[in-house]
Order: sequence, then structure tokens, then C-alpha cells
Amino acid sequence: MPHVTERQPVTRTCPFDPPAEYRTLRDEAPVAEVTLPDGATGWLGSRYADVRAVLADPRFSARRRQLRTGGPPADAPAPPPAPGMFIMMDAPEHTRFRRLLTGQFTVRRMRQLAPAVERIVAEHLDAMAAAGGPVDLVQTFALPIPSLVICELLGVPYADREEFQRNSATLVRLDAGPEEVRQAQAAMNAYFHRLAADKRAEPGDDILSGLVRSGELTDDELAGVGGLLLIAGHETTANMIALGTLCLLRNPGQLAALRADPSLMDGAVEELLRYLTVVQYGVRRTALEDVELGGRRIPAGSLVVAVLSSGNRDADQFPDEPEQLDVGRTSRSHLAFGHGVHQCLGQQLARVEMKAALSALFARFPDLRPAVPVEDVPMRDDMLVYGVHELPVTW
Repeated sequence: MPHVTERQPVTRTCPFDPPAEYRTLRDEAPVAEVTLPDGATGWLGSRYADVRAVLADPRFSARRRQLRTGGPPADAPAPPPAPGMFIMMDAPEHTRFRRLLTGQFTVRRMRQLAPAVERIVAEHLDAMAAAGGPVDLVQTFALPIPSLVICELLGVPYADREEFQRNSATLVRLDAGPEEVRQAQAAMNAYFHRLAADKRAEPGDDILSGLVRSGELTDDELAGVGGLLLIAGHETTANMIALGTLCLLRNPGQLAALRADPSLMDGAVEELLRYLTVVQYGVRRTALEDVELGGRRIPAGSLVVAVLSSGNRDADQFPDEPEQLDVGRTSRSHLAFGHGVHQCLGQQLARVEMKAALSALFARFPDLRPAVPVEDVPMRDDMLVYGVHELPVTW
């Protein structure tokens, strides 16, 4: 085995930047063999071109062991993916799920949701104004908006949010123990089994009902898909809304530009996605055969990590100071939603939610500001999805 010279960088010096070591890696060792946070040995791809290459190449398998401390031995083989866990499947299994879900997550359907999203946003801003500051923006605004939307889209009762938010938080915690993870997965699975039975008895105009009507998925697969979509549909967007708010408050010149020209918001959403990239430890793949990547030979069976956050700071792809936030930048080619056949199904929905939430929040509260020193805001360094645990704000 080649000598391992580095550990995957994990320590941030700025809450909005990936670890600074990635700058050096992009310049000096863009494909580097490293020790990963869970003790496994693997290869990091840190340049934009190499990240895209890994995610687009079927020789890199999505079947891999998830990053988790306290789990199986670091170099243990990946177990078979759980039923419905299509993000960890390759073709043809992945293709079957993707085909079914693409028909549900159409761009047209997502755009039709915009008025409902704007109504939900307005209702939560009204509640914030009535309560008066300070409030925790995560619990009062950033988390409930995508939770309500994904519940409406999937056909999940929002009244059950405490249960599913608790279980999903466990499943994205890096330090969750094996028994905690098992219990959370079992609870989520049981919940969606019950919900699938309800949809069979009384189908509605929602995604889960559509999947039930298709007749193509087993109950176990429906439960797995439902849990995956529910977690992905609120964890990532909630953290982008909260972290994006904090980032704009810390970049008053960029916020002023948005206020002066609201037409910049579409591009600003793309720039925030690029700049913040909340999937903080990258996307894991396994080489099915020997593959050359960035001039390095990756042996068959090797674990490869495509570091989205580093690729999104690559000056070869994003010239003009990619380490700076620039809401006027053309950033649509970013990797925040991944790339290739596994690119995020819900990306259009995330864009609709972020635009509605950020536009209305700053319009409603022009004097919005953190209610605590920024260094006291607890960051989600301990989670697979980065962001803030809470964000006290006032106005």
C-alpha cells in the first residue's frame, strides 16, 4: 500500500469555509491518499474536474460504507444497501428507483409549489414578528419551512415532525453509536410502513401515494425511499437557509447588493450553494477496477472521496477569488447537488425554498442581526450536513 501522508482535513478556521488545507491539496496533491475521519484509508479528489470525474464515472460505485464513528472496522466491506436506499445503489437497481422518482420530482411540479412555499414562509415571518425577537431562526423559520413543504409533497402528516426530526438528526450525526443508528432507522422504517398502509387504504395526490399506485415497490422499499426523501428534503435545505442567512449577515456588502437589486436572488442562491456546500465531508465512492484519476492510479477496491466543498472553491472553474462570496457570480455549474446519475432529485425544490425564504426574510426584517456574537453560534461540525445548530436573531 502506498505511504499515506495526510489525514482528510476536517477542522475549519472560518465557519463559512471548508478546511484551509484543501487549497494546498488542490495545488500540490489534487488526488491524494489519506486517512479518513473514520480511520479508513482512501483517496481524496479535491479539484473540480476530478470531483466531477468521480461522480460521472460508473467505474466508481455508489455502494460504500457511510462515514460513522463507532461503527464497523474502518476497512470492513460495505454492507448491501438497505431496501430503497437508492443513493447507495448502482445501475440497474439505482436506475429503477431513479426512473420512478424522476416522474414525481418534475421541474413543473416543483415550480407549481412556489405559491405554497411563499405562503408558508409568510406565515412563519408573521409568527416571528408577533413573537418579537430574539428568536432561534432555525426552530422558528429555517427548519419548519422545508419540513412543512416536504411533508406536503410526500404526504407525511406534519404533526409527526418531532418524531421524524429526532430520528433524522440521529442519522446524520457523526458520533451516533451503532445502537442509536439502528433504533432511529428501525423507528423511521416502522413509521413509513404504517404510512404506506394508510396510502393504500386512502391514496392522495402526493409522492408516496404515487409510488404506492405504481405497484413497483415493496413495502420495505417504500419505507426506505420515504425515509430517505424525508431526511434529504428537510435537513439540507434547512441548514442552507440558516447558514445562508448568517453568511449574508456577515457579508453586509453582498446583502446590500441583493437589497438594491432583488433580481440577483436567483444567482445569489447558486452562489450560496457553491460557497457553503453543506455536504461537508464529500461523497464516497468505491473503485470497481483500476482507474486513473488526476494522473494517479486508483487501485480496484479503493475508497474515493469526491470533496464537493473543495471542488466548489477551485479557481480553475470559478475564477475571480472563489474564496469570496460574490452574489453576482455565475455559479450554476457548482457541485453542491452532486453530479451525474446521483445528482440531487430535489434540487429545484431547494432552489424554490431558498429563494422564497431568503428574499422574504430580509425584506420583512431589514434590521435582522445575530442576537449573540457570531463566535458563539454553535456550528454543526459534528454532523454530515453542515450548518448551525441554532441561530439567535433579533431585529
